[in-house]
Amino acid sequence: MISVEIIDFTNAEHRRKSYGGANGKKISVIYNNELYMLKFPSFAKQNKDMSYSNSCFSEYLGCKIFESIGIPAQKTLIGTYKSKDKEKIVVACHDFTRPGIVLQDFASFKNQIIDSENNGYGTELKYILETFENQSILDPIKLQEHFWDMFIVDALIGNWDRHNGNWGFLYNAETDEVSLAPIYDCGSSLYPQADVDIMKKTLTDGNEMDLRIFDIPTSAIRVNNNRIRYYDFISSLANKECNKALLRILPKISLNKIGRIIDETPFISNLQKNFYKTMIGERKTRILDYSSNLLKEREITIDKRIENKNFYDAYLLAKANIDTSIANSNIPLE
Repeated sequence: MISVEIIDFTNAEHRRKSYGGANGKKISVIYNNELYMLKFPSFAKQNKDMSYSNSCFSEYLGCKIFESIGIPAQKTLIGTYKSKDKEKIVVACHDFTRPGIVLQDFASFKNQIIDSENNGYGTELKYILETFENQSILDPIKLQEHFWDMFIVDALIGNWDRHNGNWGFLYNAETDEVSLAPIYDCGSSLYPQADVDIMKKTLTDGNEMDLRIFDIPTSAIRVNNNRIRYYDFISSLANKECNKALLRILPKISLNKIGRIIDETPFISNLQKNFYKTMIGERKTRILDYSSNLLKEREITIDKRIENKNFYDAYLLAKANIDTSIANSNIPLE
């Protein structure tokens, strides 16, 4: 097994650039002559039994998993940082902006639709899809495909916080061009609030497993002001573009690749590795594979209906031709 280098960022050169966001403290450092955002583990607000959440590992693994599937993602590194004699595990996220190239989130992009009554941070699916159609900055088909591809992978890793402020675009101030930004901000995936007890219970109790596959986490995207449950939405097959993304992404998911990424991640226990691999495998099987099979069954049914209809239409045509031939002949019917 290849081990990942553990980097000590304590003495890395600091820069004055600051970063927003609510999850954890962040500082800017230089590593290997490149700018990185150093993210510290956030307090586990939802689980008072944990002093810190596992968000650094979620951030690191989430981006690595997107990358393994072939979707460009932010480069992430795991390391340590010592402050006041306390060493913390941190994740370094490569800053993919540069002078003249700035990150614009989807919320700001959405605010450019002047006639929309919905604000940029509103996550109602209807208005997100309307933004794709009403904007003229990017190819709407490409933008829509990116959104749904991201949605499918977020379903795989259980991301509950992919809102309009943590995905977006790179704007080139010199050329006035806009391009899709790499995937970033995956710290709310892979159950960051799960402690040892929750992991053990989930791996041994079928009800706990079902809860964390079918009910939680939900997506940040809403339908009729209710957060989407990934299983319900994807398996409903109600959205054609989501169905297309499912068929695009599913063949690119390699559990072997993902398993190697998890196994090579430093600092996490064998229990945690087993938990991550099991949950990703179960989410793939019980949400994505299941929905894909439903979609294929539906297509087979439709094909059979078309085949039967074509056969019946051919029969009616042939019968009509025979009746016409008989009617035009002088052959007595009795």
